[in-house]
Amino acid sequence: MLIADGLYVVRMGTAVLLETKLKFPCNIDFAENYSETKEKISANQYDLIILDTDIPGSIFKSMVKDLKKKQKNLKILIFSIYDENVGIQYIEEGVEGYLNKDASESEILKSIHALFDEGYYYPSKMMNKLLTSKENNTVEKLSKRELQIFKLLAEGHGNIEISNSLDLKTSTISTYKKKIFEKLQVKNVVDLVRIYDEMH
Repeated sequence: MLIADGLYVVRMGTAVLLETKLKFPCNIDFAENYSETKEKISANQYDLIILDTDIPGSIFKSMVKDLKKKQKNLKILIFSIYDENVGIQYIEEGVEGYLNKDASESEILKSIHALFDEGYYYPSKMMNKLLTSKENNTVEKLSKRELQIFKLLAEGHGNIEISNSLDLKTSTISTYKKKIFEKLQVKNVVDLVRIYDEMH
């Protein structure tokens, strides 16, 4: 595990906590700037890096893809002073976890265990924002009629069934279906169902 942070007290404090309280033993290495972080990642294999967004030499969100190029299976936990709005931007870049530096001891430990047990850790407040933004980014593009047809399709109704229930021609339903697919950038009903499930 690599702790990459510009502040000595953060590096040491986090290391002491993890070495004494984690349920499993871990070898901890340190980097105090981004250049050193890249060197360490190039030279050693790590299961996890705890990375500060503001580490000296930081290239911010670009660090995520930069580091994953060096180690494809590397898990990245961002440890930052910023709130979940910034966290979401890093998650969209591909990090497996995000933790605010105000986090309690129990939440820090919970995040590390979750990363190894489940492969990711996002605080509950962030999960709610992620789901809301996903829903807004997709479904809000639809008109009222398109949303109505989207829900019926996702619930398993066919074109003829929908045309009968809405009193519209089957060809009209097909046109709506095509528009819905284009707007939501999906290729089939399975993808529609996935989006529908994420909303509920």
